Amino acid sequence: MYGLLFLLLLFSTATSSPDRFTSSSLLRHKSKEYFELGRPLPSDLLPLSCSRHVLTHSFANTINGPPFSSPYSPPPPYSSDRSFDCSPPWSHVALEFRAKCKGEQYDRIAALWLGGVELLRTSTAEPNKKGIFWKVRKDITKYSSLLTRSDLNLTMMLENVVNRVFTGVYHVEVEFLYYKQYVAVSEPRVSSILVDQNLDGRNLRIVPEEPADLIVPITDDGDQGFWFRIESEADFPSRQIRIPRNTRRVVLELYVSFHGDDEFWYSNPPNLYITTNNLTTGRGNGAYREVFVTVDGELVGSEVPFPVVFTGGINPLFWEPVVAIGAFNLPSYDFELTPFLGKLLDKKPHSFGIGVSDGISYWLLNANLHIWLDHKSKTVHAKSSFFPLPAIQLKRNAQFKLLDGSFNIKAQRRTDFVGWVLSSSGNHTTMFSQKYKFTSSISFARNGTYKMVKQKVKADKEVKVVREDGVVVLRTRAKRRYPIDVITATLPGKKKNTYVLVTNVTHSMKEKSLHGGYLSRVNNFQDSRGWMEVRDHDVLSGTADTQQSFGYRDEFGCYSRTIGVVDGSLTRDNSSFNCLSTA
Repeated sequence: MYGLLFLLLLFSTATSSPDRFTSSSLLRHKSKEYFELGRPLPSDLLPLSCSRHVLTHSFANTINGPPFSSPYSPPPPYSSDRSFDCSPPWSHVALEFRAKCKGEQYDRIAALWLGGVELLRTSTAEPNKKGIFWKVRKDITKYSSLLTRSDLNLTMMLENVVNRVFTGVYHVEVEFLYYKQYVAVSEPRVSSILVDQNLDGRNLRIVPEEPADLIVPITDDGDQGFWFRIESEADFPSRQIRIPRNTRRVVLELYVSFHGDDEFWYSNPPNLYITTNNLTTGRGNGAYREVFVTVDGELVGSEVPFPVVFTGGINPLFWEPVVAIGAFNLPSYDFELTPFLGKLLDKKPHSFGIGVSDGISYWLLNANLHIWLDHKSKTVHAKSSFFPLPAIQLKRNAQFKLLDGSFNIKAQRRTDFVGWVLSSSGNHTTMFSQKYKFTSSISFARNGTYKMVKQKVKADKEVKVVREDGVVVLRTRAKRRYPIDVITATLPGKKKNTYVLVTNVTHSMKEKSLHGGYLSRVNNFQDSRGWMEVRDHDVLSGTADTQQSFGYRDEFGCYSRTIGVVDGSLTRDNSSFNCLSTA
């Protein structure tokens, strides 16, 4: 009888994998720093002008409670002896998020908002009895129009559970770092940089993209964070916003994270497989998700989100001390809405909506609307001319017998929008095009105890601005490739009520970006392999090997870092600012 019950438990566990776990019961000898591989910030090369400590708080049993808020004000423009100048505008502003925790705790999602505008979406590392700590640094220069204000609150949401079992309290500090100088480079490589006359023409300075004049949040009321909680595809929140008549450009920035039954959406089988086999898992609805944006109910952009793996996901031993790609700094997604100004500049409020196609419980979404104004004119004229919006091409195929089978999905979409804006700087036509291709394959074998997930996403996005005489004045393009492969095999454990989970995870982010003549490349690859012995959701033992390589290259230089981790200890950590090739 016990054997039959265990087999049923084994099948149920396998078909609902990947899952979330904690590994705090494993023996560690000292406190450890966690980190995520990424490129250094441009401001890292600059002298700090001033800093502002903006938040300190301990997040204990905060579940179902309100977020923590504190008043924000920019730094004083000058020191008391006027020895330094920290008045706006700033060349760069960086956010530094520092956290520490000790005890047993799951990973938690968190966000920071300034005046309801999201600055950072992050997740926590899972602690142990000896304690862990980490920091996240992010460039927030594009939010400068908010950072100069003194009438806003900085708000943080981190829902945590503290009781006799889960004892970990997350202690958080946030600091803003302000810089006045620009980054100097030695050679002119692109057309979007300007000669700095103060350097006698021998050097150049990189001029960052001009921040928006206004940023309007598209958010919930903030009682439990400013994000909207999406429980299903039917949840379609929106906000009414009136766009100023002298607006010359609009970009919507979307923040996204996925949790609960959709935390591993890229591995979910279809509902028919679950009901046919009488499984109890809620992780269904297939393995395709698309976050989208609408204006007045019409689709204006969509993305297949990057599959971020949180630190308790799949195998928590993989993410010690190097977390998965995007886990500490989740990506946001930009949608160029300038072609729609022809319908938005009519003095009327318009509905901006966000949602998740095929989504199930639960997703956390909110957006920031970045607005650039024509300061030399009270009214801007615009007209929108749209291409027909093609429906998504989506094909699904499912073949299974009992717990074994395969499920395949192919999807693609292309959108093109065009509109012109007549402002004090002339008549400019903006063309926004976007396309992506998505493939997914999920296979079950060995009575459902072996699962293989393979997903590929290719996404291209381009914005082109053309003068009335046909001259291209701005072109930005981003090509992204982000595949993920997950293999899990479930075996009986040697101890009572345990099982062994053998896991492999390979995922990457490849991006090639063009801004004017400014070209950059990112290649971030992570491969993890290991096993763990599990009782319920507690990891009792196991081994893990994670290898990661990160490379960044642009017209001004390079950065690379490779790491190797075995059972939580760094075996290799090499970094370089040298460009090894011209490829």
